Amino acid sequence: MKALHLLRSVFGYNSFRGAQAEIVGHVEGGGDALVLMPTGGGKSLCYQLPSLLRPGVGIVVSPLIALMQDQVDALLQAGVKAAFLNSSQDAATAADTERRLLRGELDLLYVAPERVMMDRFLGQLDHLHEQGRIALFAIDEAHCVSQWGHDFRPEYIQLSVLHERYPSIPRIALTATADALTREEIVHRLGLGDARIFVSSFDRPNIRYSIVERDNPRKQLLAFLAEHRNEAGIVYCLSRKKVDETALWLQTQGVTALAYHAGLDAATRREHQQRFVRDEAVVMVATIAFGMGIDKPDVRYVVHLDLPKSLEAYYQETGRAGRDGEPAEAWMTYGLNDVVIHRQRIDESAAPDEQKRIERQKLDAMLAYCEAAGCRRTVLLNYFGEDTGACGNCDTCQTPPELWDGTTAAQKFMSAALRTGQRFGAAHLIDILRGKATEKVAQFNHDQLPTFGVGADLDEATWRSVARQLLASSLLYADAQHYGALKLTGNAKPVLKGETTLMLRRQAPAKKKSSARPKAVFPADLPAGDAGLFDALRLWRGQTAREQGVPAYVILHDRTLHELAARKPRSMDELLNVGGIGEAKAARYGTALLELLSAHE
Repeated sequence: MKALHLLRSVFGYNSFRGAQAEIVGHVEGGGDALVLMPTGGGKSLCYQLPSLLRPGVGIVVSPLIALMQDQVDALLQAGVKAAFLNSSQDAATAADTERRLLRGELDLLYVAPERVMMDRFLGQLDHLHEQGRIALFAIDEAHCVSQWGHDFRPEYIQLSVLHERYPSIPRIALTATADALTREEIVHRLGLGDARIFVSSFDRPNIRYSIVERDNPRKQLLAFLAEHRNEAGIVYCLSRKKVDETALWLQTQGVTALAYHAGLDAATRREHQQRFVRDEAVVMVATIAFGMGIDKPDVRYVVHLDLPKSLEAYYQETGRAGRDGEPAEAWMTYGLNDVVIHRQRIDESAAPDEQKRIERQKLDAMLAYCEAAGCRRTVLLNYFGEDTGACGNCDTCQTPPELWDGTTAAQKFMSAALRTGQRFGAAHLIDILRGKATEKVAQFNHDQLPTFGVGADLDEATWRSVARQLLASSLLYADAQHYGALKLTGNAKPVLKGETTLMLRRQAPAKKKSSARPKAVFPADLPAGDAGLFDALRLWRGQTAREQGVPAYVILHDRTLHELAARKPRSMDELLNVGGIGEAKAARYGTALLELLSAHE
């Protein structure tokens, strides 16, 4: 009951979602927990509430210092005594925060993992522990501990010291994405063998998933962005060079685009991130260095111009869209070259052979997802051990691919690879199959092969699709050490001999895009009068945020503005019944909101 009271009075919510109540009760009682919950599912409340309920301060380990400020700002708005310690602060500010920590003036302290391992900070924790003033340790983005994961951070492994040094303090590790192998390593590395594991549904029903074959990527990207004017989004690229080139090109097309990658100086990265977080219609073009744990709730789309290296990475990155529950899109364009580049990176890395094997398996799963003939959401959730039916909210559900007997085509393609010594990539093999007398074909006398021209009945796009699906089916692999040469695997023999039938997908002709909006957690549309009120509330929120130098969503989320516009509360008590408005926010903004609502009416 006390947790529910704090949920209402501090954070402004009337009820818990999913397993939140059970997690909060378990950790409040002193138990350890591993929490897997999708982005936007309410993970932060799972450690924030127990920190307020237990005596002492909650220590939150977070890997991205650039986001701590926004997380702390949001808590301060709710009346929670929160602060952070990281390398972005000057010595005087850090010293003042440490004094507040030791005086018991903080409910929550966010720290970077490197800071936790410093002797000075461990000494401060020792002092607090002796006085019984540590409420809990929360380890956010816990997948960073896994060497098999997509975002490994070596300093996370050292966090096992918290268990060894303070065994009586409850720990809660949280992540939005982890397959079975990554979960096992989190438990092992952090000493969470006795922890309860809470796994929520990984489904994000408001996100529409779409994948297209790379053809003219800039033209394809511009057409996609035309459907999302005046909306915030992220465009991910594999290389820093591509990030810079894409951002500059988008700017020439009239798009407000910024670049973000590790090659930019810290001041530029900070400035670009702040503009993205605080403005409402910025496109961030970035490498995967951008966005982990990002709190911006109104990102309307995430684009991948290159294939992610694993489904965990893809899920984590696409999960940055639609945290507010409103419709969002995850759109990707990819080609065979992506597979070659990823294979090359894996093969040339200094990782142990076992890790390389696992990374290849993850890449194969990513490719199989791209070439799936059925519901993409089903494939994605199955990867995380969750069964679900077709969603009706992805490209393969809305425009189902046709299946055709591709056995003969596969045999022709693999025969061409064999007859050319398995030394060439897909483009050259397709030229041979289609009977194109290119200079390279003539150079190697490949126009004399029995396979020359035997595939002239299929166009180039179909052959590229065949090649991708043979890779996805592990019948071929791209030898990165030989410039992406396609070679047969042991699985290819039954197909070559005609002992098995191979059904392939053929993308149906694109239909006009569905006018139906992706599913939303709350109604996105308001009557005309209420929509005008919503715009007035956004204007007030934006002005208030600028005055305070914080992101607009820290003041109030769009979800709260929607509810205000729909319910039109007339008193402070009615205002407190609106989701997202707790006592601190009502005291701070209640008069202004009620005056605005009254004036609009």
